Amino acid sequence: MLRKLAGFTQKDQQILAQVDPKHLPRHIAVIMDGNGRWAKHRHMPRVAGHRSGVEAVRSTVETAARIGVPWLTLYAFSVENWKRRPKSEVSFLMKLLKVYLEKEVPTLNKNNIRLDYIGRVHELPEDVQEKMQWAKDVTGANTGMTLTLALNYGARSELADAFNSIVAAAAQNGGLEHLRREKIDEDTISRHLYTSRQPDPDLVIRTSGEMRLSNFLLWQLAYAEIYVTETLWPDFRGKHLLEAIADFQKRERRFGGLGQTHES
Repeated sequence: MLRKLAGFTQKDQQILAQVDPKHLPRHIAVIMDGNGRWAKHRHMPRVAGHRSGVEAVRSTVETAARIGVPWLTLYAFSVENWKRRPKSEVSFLMKLLKVYLEKEVPTLNKNNIRLDYIGRVHELPEDVQEKMQWAKDVTGANTGMTLTLALNYGARSELADAFNSIVAAAAQNGGLEHLRREKIDEDTISRHLYTSRQPDPDLVIRTSGEMRLSNFLLWQLAYAEIYVTETLWPDFRGKHLLEAIADFQKRERRFGGLGQTHES
């Protein structure tokens, strides 16, 4: 049983008591969805939902770090967002990211959290890239949880980039002859993904009740457990994360094999 955590309500502590600290997911990935609907339900502009979603990020990150989750990845901005969102909304999201990094770095350091990114970050505005690099550098010496923000990310784009990386590496080592000699297997592809330094997620959480992965970590989520909650992202808090973990710990992970209760 995890010890009580300061700042948790009695109900939160009851949920916490259901979580086995010896069997925490090593890596949790979260598809943060529902900001627009949250704002619409309140007759507010979409950007209000994004702004309120920051508190959900804060609560989720701090809870994950405090209970000892080693890796947490948040799907913050997809490659499709450039095409499917108004320019004004995209601009707001970029500014919000800069503000978040500026304000949260002290808290990340306090909680010993290291910040990282995946995605085509080189395509983001230069001032955003500079702020991202600053935050990564400032938290780089931390040894606790690794928080990864997926920014300008798409799983198909990641795979395309991985294949291009494999070809580029081959070109430096004999070209096509190298590809003929060296078998391209799952490990080869994994080494060329954005997430090559991370374990695959054990648990993926999606808010807002939608039943889809939205082009997120399609390769890495092959054997992940999926947990969907109707809670919209701005309303998501640490207690919801604990509920997802408690549910995860009740499941029997099979990795393509047979369950223990299977009868031959």
